[in-house]
Amino acid sequence: MNYKQLFTPVKIGTLTIKNRFAMAPMGPLGLSDAEGGWNQRGIDYYAERAKGGTGLIITGVTFSDCEVETQSMPNCPNSTYNSVHFIRTSKEMTERVHAYGSKIFLQMSGGFGRVTIPTNLGEFPPVAPSAIPHRWLNKTCRPLTVEEIHSIVASFGQGAYNAKRAGFDGVQIHAVHEGYLIDQFAISMFNQREDEYGGSLENRLRFAKEIVEEIKKRCGKDFPVTLRFSLKSMIKDWRVGALPGEEFEEKGRDIEEGLEAAKLLESYGYDGLDTDVGTYDAWWWNHPPMYQEKGLYREYCKMVKEVVSIPVFCAGRMDNPQMALEAIENQECDIIDLGRPLLADPHYVNKLRAGLEKEIRPCISCHEGCMGRIQEFSMLNCAVNPQAARERVMAYEPILQPKKVMIVGGGVAGCEAARVLAIRGHKPEVFERSNRLGGNLIPGGAPDFKQDDIALAQWYETELKKYEVPVQLNVTVTKEQIVNSEYDAVIIATGSIPKVFSLGEDERVFTASQVLLKERDCGENTVIVGGGLVGCETALWLAKQGKKVTIVEAMDKVLAVNGPLCHANKEMLEALLPYYNIEEVTSATVTKYEDGVLHVHQGEKEVKLPCDSVILSVGYKEENSLYHEIEFDVPEVYLLGDAKKVSNIMYAIWDAFEVANHI
Repeated sequence: MNYKQLFTPVKIGTLTIKNRFAMAPMGPLGLSDAEGGWNQRGIDYYAERAKGGTGLIITGVTFSDCEVETQSMPNCPNSTYNSVHFIRTSKEMTERVHAYGSKIFLQMSGGFGRVTIPTNLGEFPPVAPSAIPHRWLNKTCRPLTVEEIHSIVASFGQGAYNAKRAGFDGVQIHAVHEGYLIDQFAISMFNQREDEYGGSLENRLRFAKEIVEEIKKRCGKDFPVTLRFSLKSMIKDWRVGALPGEEFEEKGRDIEEGLEAAKLLESYGYDGLDTDVGTYDAWWWNHPPMYQEKGLYREYCKMVKEVVSIPVFCAGRMDNPQMALEAIENQECDIIDLGRPLLADPHYVNKLRAGLEKEIRPCISCHEGCMGRIQEFSMLNCAVNPQAARERVMAYEPILQPKKVMIVGGGVAGCEAARVLAIRGHKPEVFERSNRLGGNLIPGGAPDFKQDDIALAQWYETELKKYEVPVQLNVTVTKEQIVNSEYDAVIIATGSIPKVFSLGEDERVFTASQVLLKERDCGENTVIVGGGLVGCETALWLAKQGKKVTIVEAMDKVLAVNGPLCHANKEMLEALLPYYNIEEVTSATVTKYEDGVLHVHQGEKEVKLPCDSVILSVGYKEENSLYHEIEFDVPEVYLLGDAKKVSNIMYAIWDAFEVANHI
């Protein structure tokens, strides 16, 4: 077995983990109840990842203190709510996790401080070590008093004690990481105090030191306490983060201080460092979109591992098992964190152990179902896995009688519908007019940073073969074929087509899809009309090839429509455009393209843009003509995906799952 070393045990303190995989902590929004305990969704969610073979489950963040930051937050192991209820619901969860031979840690936080989510802040002033600017709002934070610090420290001890009673095998402190409250104390940019909690590095780490000491005092020295730890902050200025490869002056914690902090944290009694880089001022590092390379923390974890003797965890798009193996073999880390990959496929670890690597459903790093929904709706889900955090309510429905189902269209909606129908026992058949499955995943996955879109298309191919779903390629289905067939139900998932319009010299006007698929050569100097997600990603892809790219957008800024995107994705893409010298002409409309010049109206002035080509990226329109031809001739017919309404991958998959699970 190629990955056998990933399945060797590892110790955290005196605790043995059965393999090298941990479930990285992700916000447990929607997984708690009104009394501060876990609801059934939360219990099922963590148990499913244990069933999938993950050696260590680390819960999403819980708050040991809910008084200093007077806000409504999920889960609380202390008597602020009802500690008996927390213990009772946690015990049910830990017992189920332990049944699979997995261990589970409770992640505990001291609070958000200056990065408090605005919707959770209410009328209360945000707190911080000092009177510093809030990350999101035009507000100045209130400095914590020493008494409040002491009360938070005490709450950690009580919370960890309750966690131990509830069957948790250890805790993770959240932490000297990402610019949360305890990290704000640790970073001199944020900590301007003159008492024992400010000044020297030792003083700035005193908060973290007292927390682990309090927990060890309450729970014993053998109770593992790990720490979420960011080696470097990546801050250029207040609310301004650095990009990969960019030269800049670090305003937060630099590597030298980070390594010194790591040594101190080990000496204080922490049993492991769960390591990354970044802060909320540069949060595309802590929540890496597809524009970040895979394994982006490996070099930083190796630095930390070289100065400490306790286990080092490494997250950051580590879903490639060969990369994970190399990280362990090269002693870059001891444990591989999987966060979003375990949302996408809770059985990742068992599939890898069984040699079923091709059956692992890939995470596409879109952040739509996880961070995007957390920030907008306080719900944790997954774009490519509709059952994530809804394992019980979205379980596969049993059927009484199998049906033959015709699916017209082999994009994500058609493939997901076929997969779910086959699992349930129906007999789907897919008809696709092109020569491969995947639909808009294929042009969308053309840029190197979108490789996981192609992986998702390949995963669907694997799944349909596994479940023996017949697939007919290069077939255009007609109304007559459907009406004269003997299918019990029909699903129309014919997708969408790019919107186009004439500009004059149309032989040099292409769609983004044509350029992405390399059906057309855009030349060395091109203008993209449309600054939505597809237009901006196409621009980035071309600019990274050395081409001169200009975006013309009718709105007053790019990425203004089709949101909300997760802030980490949107803000990084917005920063990457000027970094790669992509010009943006906003509040503008194009009029004509002649003699190699695109004419643009921007307000009262006309702008002339010489270019080799024009790329249209002004959206898509539904291709649902076949549905309207048959909607009154077929008793059971469904319209799915972009053919129903042009949207994103998540809703194409989710809608397909919902419909296919109830046929």
